[in-house]
Amino acid sequence: MAVLLAWHDAVVRTAELVSLADIEDARQRLATVAVRTPLDRSRALSDLIGGEVFIKCENLQRTGSFKIRGAYNRISRLSPEQSKGGVVAASAGNHAQGTALAASLNDIKSTVFMPTGATLPKIEATKRYGAEVVLSGKDFGEAYEAAMRFSHDRGAIFVHPFDHPHIIAGQGTCGLEILEQMPGVNTIVVPAGGGGLVSGIAAAAKSLRGDVRVVAVQAEGAAAFPASLARGHPVTVEEMSTIADGIACNTPGERTFAHVQALVDEVVTVSDEQIAEALVFTAERMKLVLEPAGAAGVAAGMLGLGDLKPPVVVVLSGGNIDPLLLLGVIRFGLSASGRYFAFRTRIPDQPGALHRLLGLLADLGANIVGVEHHREGVRADLGDVEVALQIETKGLEHIQELMTQLNAAGYSVERL
Repeated sequence: MAVLLAWHDAVVRTAELVSLADIEDARQRLATVAVRTPLDRSRALSDLIGGEVFIKCENLQRTGSFKIRGAYNRISRLSPEQSKGGVVAASAGNHAQGTALAASLNDIKSTVFMPTGATLPKIEATKRYGAEVVLSGKDFGEAYEAAMRFSHDRGAIFVHPFDHPHIIAGQGTCGLEILEQMPGVNTIVVPAGGGGLVSGIAAAAKSLRGDVRVVAVQAEGAAAFPASLARGHPVTVEEMSTIADGIACNTPGERTFAHVQALVDEVVTVSDEQIAEALVFTAERMKLVLEPAGAAGVAAGMLGLGDLKPPVVVVLSGGNIDPLLLLGVIRFGLSASGRYFAFRTRIPDQPGALHRLLGLLADLGANIVGVEHHREGVRADLGDVEVALQIETKGLEHIQELMTQLNAAGYSVERL
């Protein structure tokens, strides 16, 4: 089980929507804490959809994501008595860092439970923001259970990642900024996991301009909202698989479900392949580094999902990505878009055979990135050797041309 969100006793079942007054109050608390992040026109995205598209850069927020908005609004309201036991959270990344910084700014001890597989950069960042990090469990669900036991045993206040009115109101301050920076916005596109960010933004936007269209974007392999909305109540996705761990949540909260049901116009999904292509697009065309969850809205924009009426604002929710994951995701995205091609073939075990193959690829306009030449222990006929190649290509049509020409020249091609 990748994620377990069993908030049963912690959630008030009669969920109420946060008000504009709640969000305005949160903004006052965040005035000297949260950054008013830039909202800039994206020429690259505008050209793709044929209308004005702007990006709200929450990847440039403190801690690298929007999470500080909600975490600070929640923690800053704790009374001295509540603060005595400190606060505790469970997270593999952004919420961990937001909680740690928010607690430090309020001189409150924080403990964050993270899965044992959490990446070193996220662990170290959470420590730098002042939290005690406890590695517990193989996934978020087990880390959450450990955090809840800690809360019960130590009297620490559990800081929910999304399903609390103060969290939602804090995230809603991003929506206030969008409406002030782009008063004429017609569509706001927001990545969504548990739904805290899209709930807050929708509450702010619909309070100020009821005609604004709000579109939530979920990862295809971790999309709990479509099924939940279809059934009229939160349901659990039993199996999840996505590179977008920042929006990998298998059950919406009671409050966030109520907000999405009432205020969000459409929920769309994007595949990991589409997210990877969006990451390459943002790095290459927009000069921005995002995490997979942060690029989900860009992927939806590139595909034109959600009936996007310009002007459109796409929220870039975060930029905290492990460099090793970034390398892999970019390569995956390049492959998906036809910019990178890895394959295996066989050549005669004769002098000059490899030279002829590489020459053919060069003549066809491919740039060779890597070559592995295997003589022993491979699935090759006697007298043959196996060659694995990685090449840069010019697109999907170029790959098809390469395969056609290689086959015509007698080379079998097996994609890797």
